[in-house]
Amino acid sequence: MSNYKAPVTDLRFALHDVLKAESLFAAMGHGDASADVIDAVLEEAGRFSASVLAPLNAVGDENGCTLDKATGEVTTAPGFRQAYAQFVEGGWTGLTAAPEFGGQGMPETLGMALSEMVSAANLAWSLFPMLSHGAVEALRHYGEDWQKEAFLKPLVAGNWTGTMCLTEPHAGTDLGLLKTRAEPNADGSYAITGTKIFITAGEHDLSENIVHLVLAKLPDAPPGPKGISLFVTPKYKVGRDGAMGERNALRCGALEHKMGIHGSSTCVMNFDGAQGYLVGQPHKGLQAMFVMMNSARLGVGIQGLAQSERAWQGALAYARERLQSRAPKGAQLADKPADPIIAQPDVRRMLLSIKALTEGGRLLAAHAYTQLDAAQSAGDAQARADAETLVGFLTPIVKACLTEWSIENTYNAQQCFGGHGYIAEHGMEQLARDARITTLYEGTTGIQALDLIGRKTAVSQGAGLKLFLAEIEAFIAANAGNPAVAEFLPALGAKAQEWGKLTMNVLQRAAANPEELGAASWDYLFYSGYVALAYWWARAVAAAQSSSHTDDFKQAKLETARFYYARILPRTLAHAASMESGAGPLMALDAARFGE
Repeated sequence: MSNYKAPVTDLRFALHDVLKAESLFAAMGHGDASADVIDAVLEEAGRFSASVLAPLNAVGDENGCTLDKATGEVTTAPGFRQAYAQFVEGGWTGLTAAPEFGGQGMPETLGMALSEMVSAANLAWSLFPMLSHGAVEALRHYGEDWQKEAFLKPLVAGNWTGTMCLTEPHAGTDLGLLKTRAEPNADGSYAITGTKIFITAGEHDLSENIVHLVLAKLPDAPPGPKGISLFVTPKYKVGRDGAMGERNALRCGALEHKMGIHGSSTCVMNFDGAQGYLVGQPHKGLQAMFVMMNSARLGVGIQGLAQSERAWQGALAYARERLQSRAPKGAQLADKPADPIIAQPDVRRMLLSIKALTEGGRLLAAHAYTQLDAAQSAGDAQARADAETLVGFLTPIVKACLTEWSIENTYNAQQCFGGHGYIAEHGMEQLARDARITTLYEGTTGIQALDLIGRKTAVSQGAGLKLFLAEIEAFIAANAGNPAVAEFLPALGAKAQEWGKLTMNVLQRAAANPEELGAASWDYLFYSGYVALAYWWARAVAAAQSSSHTDDFKQAKLETARFYYARILPRTLAHAASMESGAGPLMALDAARFGE
């Protein structure tokens, strides 16, 4: 089984050298997030992830969760409950939560680093506390005062966990079709009745209570998504005084049998008149739920990044140790019968692809999280508004690209192992299976692509893209005389200009034909992701050369950036050509003739 070592050095590089996190956080009012505190969090989170969670990764995969059909109770894999108790004891559940509810008030960007390490060590385990963060945010923004008091403190403390209950057997993306009902009770609560599927951590034995945020329709709800309301519906009833009462009328009806993340309980949840309380305004539930969903989408992007990092570590170690054939230029180990496979050009292609997409993706994700922090805490209203626009634009890119790249990266890692990549003891096949889910939940890649080109670009008239392009232009101008990045700036500038032109072309075609947005969406998403990484690799080189890191570290960043620009950035050529081909090639064939 592969070992895991938290990438603390590269996380420190991203936060300190590239993003200048200490001064950035101080300007947002996070003066407590000093460089020393950041380093302490990274070191301790890395230690916990590597020593406590990583050894349970294969355990969860082998044992999974167990459902007692008589009681509806779920038992997690051996060691999971004890690990969660240590996580809670360490205060990790409240790292970024508001102090007024018992949290530490650290920036979300620091929470991202914690999330990456935890998810890389044990993706299935990480899903149990993950959605609690989104539940806290939804209740903090939309909950009544008594709901905040009753639910937020135990959620932040980790004594309770949260879920997000959207999907139904017949209603996935189109939530307007949902059938779950909410009938008013005399005491001001509601009776929630319906079935939800694919509910992550819907039932388990890690926490005292599980707080479900459930989408349902009131009796007078208008049809479609405008008739959806949100209800907080706990496993054990909670009074307005915060006291936990009797078991609520809900239970896990089944555990989904999945190709990966076996250690996570993915539940069918049945609500049979369960007591719930309205969160926010009637028929306005999607507004509150999207606070939770957007948080989860960024979080899932980090899960994809985490699987890439774990795959990178395993593949690199194996490529250095595995002796097969001779290096193309002749023997490197004369006293051995063969040379390490890392000498082979194609193995280096796979390794460098993983490294470039993972380390570049880490910077892209960290950038999104700094904007999330700025949207909440920047010094003036315009800065907060711009940050909110930019993080909205970046969210589908982070979610979709980092998860899709995790599939590419775990595949390449398996290829480095050859036949051993298919064998469980090396851990690569589990990573490949686990990574698959990250492209699906919280919105498939296609949904992210439509969100990016539709709501985040067409509807906003490119507001987020304009902000990002302005940032790229500012970087190019500021580094016009910097020899460290001179070789990258022409290509970066050209791609930034092309990004704007392609966007305008698609939007102009869409004005005459609404199918054009959907036809271009997938290619537009990945074109955007690759250009974004080109920017971050140029910034990484600039930051590395002016840092106090070793010469080896600086050279590794430089050569990886060169590889990215030479071997990966050209993928944009194919995506641009596909976009420019328009909707015709996709829509010309009549649906009835697909089987011909």
